[in-house]
Amino acid sequence: METHTLALPGVDLVYDVRGPLPPADGWPVLLMIGQPMTADGFTALAGHFPERTIVTYDPRGLGRSVRTDGRTDNTPQQQAADLHLLIEALGAGPVDVFGSSGGAVTGLELVATHPGDVATLVAHEPPINAVLPDAAAAERARAGFHEAYQAKGTGAGMAAFIAMTSWQGEFTDEYFAQPEPDPAMFGMSTEDDGNRDDPLLSQASWAVTDYRPDAAALTAAPTRVVVAVGEESAGTYTARTALGMAALLGQEAVVFPSHHGGFLGGEYGYAGKPAEFAARLHEVLLP
Repeated sequence: METHTLALPGVDLVYDVRGPLPPADGWPVLLMIGQPMTADGFTALAGHFPERTIVTYDPRGLGRSVRTDGRTDNTPQQQAADLHLLIEALGAGPVDVFGSSGGAVTGLELVATHPGDVATLVAHEPPINAVLPDAAAAERARAGFHEAYQAKGTGAGMAAFIAMTSWQGEFTDEYFAQPEPDPAMFGMSTEDDGNRDDPLLSQASWAVTDYRPDAAALTAAPTRVVVAVGEESAGTYTARTALGMAALLGQEAVVFPSHHGGFLGGEYGYAGKPAEFAARLHEVLLP
């Protein structure tokens, strides 16, 4: 693996390349992107693609990609613009893209604005409120975990976030009537750590879940767009957003093994089934 830094307006973007450039055997580069996850979250998945050149990166302002623009917000539009310049710098487009969570949202924006950059996009469980029938309630639920974070810190915020993302079905009065979850139930500290700038729990990444996909641009693009959903995610928030996004594009979501982080290895405490996940991704990426 080789690590590089691309100097862009407002950020020094750090990315990793596994394999040769240009890629061997005519395969497109496979770009793996997450949000707010950094490149290290794809370590296990990348190891199952020895035949492909894999590129991962730390999004603007996260991990090693230090911002110089003085901003803290994370928007799909800015991240897609960064990826367009990264793909241009690689000199190996169009690429295949696997996007996880907020990275899937960035991938959708990249295809909509730079359709020539991407051959195939696999958008795994993009968290987009606008595609839900209960979009307003989803925004209220999001505000709930943010308020818990602001009031009591990371443990309380994460507990409320887990409660939201594991809830089955639409966010009803029953959901909002629940007592505030105890962080200790999830093995987290009940003490306030003083942190209020977490990219997941603060408002820094609200532009991701507020994103409004351009269905006309996406369907007109030469890119093959595949919306994916985890088999263990059924009924949860990101499964519902995946199904809603697929329906918006007039397709059915493709089912992948495991859950929202199904490609993760056990070293991150939220282990999926990376070998099985990679096998499914291999199948989906076949032309």
